[in-house]
Amino acid sequence: MSKALFLDRDGTIIVDKHYLADPAGVELIPGVRSALQRARELGYKLFLFTNQSGIGRGLYTLDDALLVNARMETLLALASPLFAGLCIAPEAPDQPSLYRKPSPRFIQETIEAHHLDPAQCAMIGDRPSDVKAGLSAGIRAIAVCTGEETAETWRQHTLPGVEIHADLAAFVATLT
Repeated sequence: MSKALFLDRDGTIIVDKHYLADPAGVELIPGVRSALQRARELGYKLFLFTNQSGIGRGLYTLDDALLVNARMETLLALASPLFAGLCIAPEAPDQPSLYRKPSPRFIQETIEAHHLDPAQCAMIGDRPSDVKAGLSAGIRAIAVCTGEETAETWRQHTLPGVEIHADLAAFVATLT
């Protein structure tokens, strides 16, 4: 069985610019490139799992989101394919959804399809919905402080089982 990291995009890999639709606005969070490279060297498969409610709100299209992803991957400059799988949940919070975080469905389906070991998987994100998806899927839930949440506000959420790290690089440094 394999191990994997499920990664939120905005606020975890790239700077969260709220409803980013222009690839020119993509800015990597410092240390992310080396962290992803190290995770891959350690044998982790990477999966991108991102809520993009701007699509459901009519602010931009799925193609816009894919162009932002492509720019992110270009800036990361790591061997392709970088991600073994991708889930873009396009629904707004008030719309019916199967995959929008905190739903664990993408994680659960991916674990089964890729024969992953849940004990060696983690969901990393900067919002409560990210870590709740990981907790609901029965994998490690990693909160990073590179989005709107700080270590202090994460502690106020009192979500049992959530690990708090300064950023993705700090978390990956703990992996073996």
